[in-house]
Amino acid sequence: MSLAPRNGEAPEGAGRHGGGRGAGGSRTGRPRRRRRALRWSATVLAVVILGGASAGYLYYQHLNSNIQKGRRSSGDDSKAHKTPANAAGQTPVNILLIGSDSRNSAANLKLGGSRDSVGAPGNADVQMLIHLSADRKSAAMVSIPRDTRVDIPKCTDPDTGKVYPATNDIINTTLGRGGAGCTLATWENLTGVYIDHWMTIDFAGVVSMADAIGGVDVCVRQNVWDHPTPAQRGGSGLKLTAGTHKVQGVQALQWLRTRHAWGSDLMRARAQHMYLNSMIRTLQHQNVFTDSGRLMNLAEAATKSLKVSEEIGTVKKLYDLAMEMKSVPSNRITSVTMPNVDDPQDPGNHVLPDKANADKIWQMLQADVPLDKNGKASDTQQVARKGTAAKTPSTDPGRLGVLVRNATRSSTESAVQGRANDISQVLAQQGYTRASADTSGTLSEDSTVVQYPSADLEGDAQAVAKALGIPVSAVKRSTDVSGVTVVVGADWRTGTAFPKQSKPKAGDLPSGSDAINGSDSSQCMDVYKPYQW
Repeated sequence: MSLAPRNGEAPEGAGRHGGGRGAGGSRTGRPRRRRRALRWSATVLAVVILGGASAGYLYYQHLNSNIQKGRRSSGDDSKAHKTPANAAGQTPVNILLIGSDSRNSAANLKLGGSRDSVGAPGNADVQMLIHLSADRKSAAMVSIPRDTRVDIPKCTDPDTGKVYPATNDIINTTLGRGGAGCTLATWENLTGVYIDHWMTIDFAGVVSMADAIGGVDVCVRQNVWDHPTPAQRGGSGLKLTAGTHKVQGVQALQWLRTRHAWGSDLMRARAQHMYLNSMIRTLQHQNVFTDSGRLMNLAEAATKSLKVSEEIGTVKKLYDLAMEMKSVPSNRITSVTMPNVDDPQDPGNHVLPDKANADKIWQMLQADVPLDKNGKASDTQQVARKGTAAKTPSTDPGRLGVLVRNATRSSTESAVQGRANDISQVLAQQGYTRASADTSGTLSEDSTVVQYPSADLEGDAQAVAKALGIPVSAVKRSTDVSGVTVVVGADWRTGTAFPKQSKPKAGDLPSGSDAINGSDSSQCMDVYKPYQW
């Protein structure tokens, strides 16, 4: 049951398009959808300023005790694999930032939402992947809309032991299905990108961090007031005149939560990116590390605001990470939103990944290709990766049993019938006469992969991949198989030869990604007409 809006502000319920979701814009039967929060940018700030406040052992221990920690992943076996190190031994770092809409504290409840959500698991209403390149010369920030329908893997809550079966639902529900570790596992399965760490922050954390930094510049092209209207309930309360304003505290939270006034959830992601880019520029121009008093205030606010995956749960580790982030110039930072399309099962409310365009972004992240074109020639080209050494097969092709599985089904397309049989015949023609099709049913995998269970079969798996024209990078060890197994993914729906895949190039972003460069201070938000005043 919905409660009346607090102080005249109704719970949010607008859709992606215009100011609503059909007549009245309500989401009948889905109170969780009204709990919205846009808080991730404070997390980045927390990382950037943490380290310098570590003077003094007792104070250092105090800061450490502030930080909440949790298990990195709570999902089943991940499909993602770390990007191989380059020739210099460097690897990229991927951090998932999560904004929780939990109202399970007096401070968070006061800042927004209805009391009927108290005690319920929070939703991961804001999700953004921060990618730091292996050479630390560029960075990417990639958002996935909260109402994207995805396959969610089986997850186990690390605190209660409760097991949540695999399902298909919108991605913001993952936080309530095993914590941030389930959100991370879902991202890995969707993108194929290995995620090293996660961080979460809530309403109160955003306010305290925004106060600590002293404000961030934002811009609107028209006067804006995000308030309830006769046609649409909800609103963040943001009220600004046209032009540039420095927002902090509650007003910063209002900016990050605003959706109706921008016209859609997707435009809210753009506003978030603008805020974060402006915040990074602000930090880069401030002498934070030489002002000890201010630095202590920032560190205190940051450590109290964060919950992080346990492997980075100390000030020292966060400091080291902060220094790496701090070194990236703003013109080498690119923020994008995952290209998406309307979900035919719930158009106007939910979206699906725009597969071809979204996959291009995931491939760029996997290959550590910069999303910008602003690097020098030596920067925008990949530093040579350490290759996978060729292994000698353990047996002749004719004696090797190979299982072929059909995994061409996707969230938008049904499986291609007969694919496993077709590819097993191709293998037979290549001398793998014991290759056979798995008849147990079709799977769903975005990418084709050749799996093997133990080191003694790695050479055989490589040879099978070579026979089919599959790149050696797609040969993976897995505990899910008992022998060499070819999983034919949605990227190989037709033909008997694995399709040639062009290597992604720096800055070659797909359409629909809504890219913003971190150095662009001219960005302003357009205000949807009903919310202009």
